[in-house]
This record gives sequence, C-alpha cells and structure tokens, in this order.
Amino acid sequence: MVGNRDIFLICNNFEVLGGVQTWVHFMARQLTDRGHRVHVIGIMRPQNRHDHGSDFPYRTTALHPAFPRGEWHLRGRARVSGKARRLRAEKFEGVERLRDLLRDARPGAIAVVAEVWGMEWVRRAAPPGMRVVGMVHESYAACRQAGRHGRVLEHFVHADRLLALTRADAEAFARDGLANADHIPNALHVAPERHADLDAPVVVRLGRLDYDKGQDMLLEAWSGVAPHHPDWTLRIYGSAKGDGAEFRRLEKQTAALGLSASVEWPGPTSDITPALLGGSIFALTSREEGFPMAILEAMAHGVPCVAFDCAPGIGELITHGEDGVIVPAGNTTEFARELRRLIDDPALRKRLGGAARESVRRYAPEAILSRWDETFALLDR
Repeated sequence: MVGNRDIFLICNNFEVLGGVQTWVHFMARQLTDRGHRVHVIGIMRPQNRHDHGSDFPYRTTALHPAFPRGEWHLRGRARVSGKARRLRAEKFEGVERLRDLLRDARPGAIAVVAEVWGMEWVRRAAPPGMRVVGMVHESYAACRQAGRHGRVLEHFVHADRLLALTRADAEAFARDGLANADHIPNALHVAPERHADLDAPVVVRLGRLDYDKGQDMLLEAWSGVAPHHPDWTLRIYGSAKGDGAEFRRLEKQTAALGLSASVEWPGPTSDITPALLGGSIFALTSREEGFPMAILEAMAHGVPCVAFDCAPGIGELITHGEDGVIVPAGNTTEFARELRRLIDDPALRKRLGGAARESVRRYAPEAILSRWDETFALLDR
C-alpha cells in the first residue's frame, strides 16, 4: 500500500515554532502529496502560536484547548478532590476525541507519535490492530539528561516501531530493551534557489533562546573573536519562552563581555532564507540536539557550519574539514579558534559551503520518504 493510507501525525502541539513542528508540517505535506490522507493531531493548543500557514492540504485537530493538568490516576487525597476529578475527566475527554478520530480510520492506518507525551493518549485511544510508530526527536543522551528516558522505555515499548534520528541513537535504545528501534533522519525541508555568497561579515545562529541551545556558550566563544575582527557581527535569531527571562540573561551576558556593539538580536524569523543568505558562517553551540534542522537549512543554503559535537546527528550531517567544522562539545576556546580560521580564510568558507550544498542532498525528501514507505510496508506484513 504505497499511497492512499490514513496517517495520523501526533505531537504535543503543532502551533509553536520548533523542530518537531517544522517536521510535522513538512511531513504532512509530503505524505499528502504522495496520496495519503493525513491528519495532524496536537495534544494541546499553546499560548503563543506561530503562523505555520493556513492552506493546509491536511486536517489539523487539537485535543485540548490548553495544557491538560489532570492526572491519569488519582491517589490519596486527590481521590476526593472535586478539582482533581474534574481535571482528570477533562484529560480523558481528550482520549475520547482521539479515539473517535482513530476509530474512523480506514484499514491500514498508521499513527506516528512524534513525541513520547502523545503516546500517553495513543495507548489509551488506539483501536486494536492499529499500527503505531513512535519517534524520539532528540539524541539518546539528551533524552536521558532531560528525564524522558524512562517514559520512552515505558510507552514506546508498546509501539510497533520506534524511530530515532540516527543509527547510534537507535542502537542505544535497542540496548535498553527496545527491540523495535530503528532510525530515519529528518528530510531536507528547504530547496533554496539562491545560495549565500559568503562575503558578508556575519556569523549567524537560528534557534530558540534557551539553555539547551547554548547561546551563552556562543557569546563566550564570540568574546574570543570580536577583539580580533571588530568589523564582524554575530547575529542570533530566536526568541525565549515564557516571560523572556532567558533573553534578558543573554543580553546581560553580552554587555558584561563587552560585546553589545558586535552582537545583534533580530528576534524570531519564519523566513530563514534571508537570514542565512546574510551570513557567511553558521554557528551551533547547543548542549543537546537530535538531528538539527538548523544545520540542514544552513548547509542547503551553502553556509559552512561550525558546530559542537553534542549529538550523533552532528557527525552524520557534517564531515569535519570537508563540508563543515566539528568542535568538541563545550570547548568555547576551540570554537572561537575555528570561527577565526573561517573568518580569516574566505576561500575555505566557500569550499566548505559548496561541499555542504552537495552533501546535504542525500537528505532530499524523495530519499527520506522512501525510507518511510519501507517502514509502512514492513508494518503491513
């Protein structure tokens, strides 16, 4: 069954600006174009919503209007609390909504659960016989560090397949007892018509502003670059969650390091092409990643990347010295040294950027969607 299948893409929410949401909407379009009937389902609606468009060729549904705060199981005093019982009932209303949606699917339907939280609903709602594919969009190490590892083992053992983003991550989950583990990387979701000329004196970074993304370490590294290259700018796109405390912290750090004149904060952008075309080097100093779409995007635009080796996905995307630069995770001194090396050598920037454009083609949608077709066919057996 190559096309004309019912496919449910289930995530925490589909309305914020993030890697999972970018993946969900891109895959929904790709699968729809291949003849499948796709339904994107979010567990909840977020407070701050990003405009992913409105001309979706697929259905979208949010199970809850806000974060569902109830507990699945009531214990102790919560058993007699009217509020606790009401919140639990609201949570199970979401399960019933999902059950109704999945029950109406045609034979051969598949639920792809992009985040482990959603599996708590799917386990309670999926009809007998429905195939379920779980996903982990972060590295194995990041999953453990974030405290999600136990939940991944608990819930995704019930999936027919668990997909990590790299072979190394899949093997790590398999060693923990998930015999259903495999891997499919993210597809290249941009096809730029133009590529960066790499002449602008700008180092660029795109990503939400938070501790895991390591903008603080990027500023630390930049403090070892700016005095040597006062004509260059570090341009950091993104926004902080909640009340913006992380942005204020980063601004304070920028001032303390004496970098206010060479660091720009344009805010978030959904139009990545101008942002990347305006840069000559892409910098990634994350503490944790999965298979970073930001690097895929930069490479596709021909912008050479300098990245911390913070996850197996970095080494799968970048071949050090050939199409980018990999720096030991957390080593801001070495990171600054590599930035200075690329700033000083325009020919090296252009060689790496050109190689990156060619290298990233292996993640073309056609190649990655074929892997998904193979997975779906395997589940039919």
